[in-house]
Amino acid sequence: MAGASDKARFYLEQSVPELHELERKKIFTKDEITSIAKKRSDFEHILNARGSKPADYARYAEYEMNLESLRKKRVHRMGVKANVHTGQRRIFFILDRGTRKFHGDLGLWMQAIEYARKEKAHKKLARVFTSVLRMHPTKPELWIYAARYSTDVQADITTARSYMQRGLRFCKTSKLLWLEYVKLEMIYIAKIAARQKILGLDGSRPEKQAQSTTDESESDTIALPDVTAEDVDPGLESSLEEVAVQNLTSTPVLTGAIPIAIFDATTKQFPNNSALGKRFFDMFAEFDRAPCQAKILQHVLASLLKSAPTALETRICEFQQPLVGLEATSAAYPTALGQSLASVKASMQQIPHLRAKLATAALLTLVPLMRTEGLDVAIEKVMAASLRKFVAALQPQNQSSTLEQSGDRLADVVDLLLAQGRREDARHLTAYGLKHWKSDRLLQASAAVGPL
Repeated sequence: MAGASDKARFYLEQSVPELHELERKKIFTKDEITSIAKKRSDFEHILNARGSKPADYARYAEYEMNLESLRKKRVHRMGVKANVHTGQRRIFFILDRGTRKFHGDLGLWMQAIEYARKEKAHKKLARVFTSVLRMHPTKPELWIYAARYSTDVQADITTARSYMQRGLRFCKTSKLLWLEYVKLEMIYIAKIAARQKILGLDGSRPEKQAQSTTDESESDTIALPDVTAEDVDPGLESSLEEVAVQNLTSTPVLTGAIPIAIFDATTKQFPNNSALGKRFFDMFAEFDRAPCQAKILQHVLASLLKSAPTALETRICEFQQPLVGLEATSAAYPTALGQSLASVKASMQQIPHLRAKLATAALLTLVPLMRTEGLDVAIEKVMAASLRKFVAALQPQNQSSTLEQSGDRLADVVDLLLAQGRREDARHLTAYGLKHWKSDRLLQASAAVGPL
């Protein structure tokens, strides 16, 4: 016990100069300094005694964080100069001691990571990442966190890829890590495509328009012509931008080669897993701005049709693929909608036992169309007829259904929409259903979704 007291006294003595400075500059009063010293003494004796727990280190670090926050506010209000790193070093020192003693406690590690990120101590955070990943290499969430930090804060895709690739060596069976890796690449592609568009390197740069001179006589200023780099060197813009466009469009990044390679590696790790393939498909479908989206989706669908052609997930992807990335009011939408409806109809005929599940998936996909303003009249008619067919298909095959039974089945779809957080879609589907099918369950669903 004497050794514990000696350790505690040693650590406390190191903070004496800091406390003297705080008192001398009147940042804290003498009574407050006494209270701080007593609180630190209590914590140090607890930490250095036998039986200390990770929560003790966490509470000590939290106390010091609150104290440092108060110190900063008073320094700012009083306008005095003070050492800005002393408190930060003390907090890191406490957390380092805790993670060394309890290296298996992820809570302490995350507290250290979050504090370093909050303080923008990037070098320290890099060292913490190195240590925690060395201690917990089989935790996929840590690799994902480190990779996201590298891209979101540091804008360093190379380091982020390194984290993901190293993580996959230890966590090959983590589906989440594979999905997050390909999502990381898709986010990067979307960012590059957006920057390309902003810079006018996507081929959509508007042509220069001649300035109108109708108001020149009324203006009291002299309009001077714009002088650009192209005017000084006519070949400059065309040569540099053409090279830039060619380089950007031909790189493996924008062509989707990297996400496709990751997806192919995933299918080898998890063969014949149509549910995982559907998760990849849904994730790729979210990136409308990625120029390679259609190519990647087609590749995923082809892979699913080859490995599991009769799986429910495969048929849902086949039905949804033509509609991805299209606005309901675009000229190409009617044709795409026709392809999708034909696809789901064929699937229902080919795989009768999936008929009800396919109809449910079709309803979940098409319900947002009901909320689209300015929809073509012909599409509205097709939608109305299709919805009635899909509701009828919810009933088991070769069984006739009453209006009340159809309403009950539709209420099940409303429950699915609510479970997915799609309250507006649920509200519109309920309103549509009450016009055609009456049932107690549908009325209950109407009460659950709120006023129509």
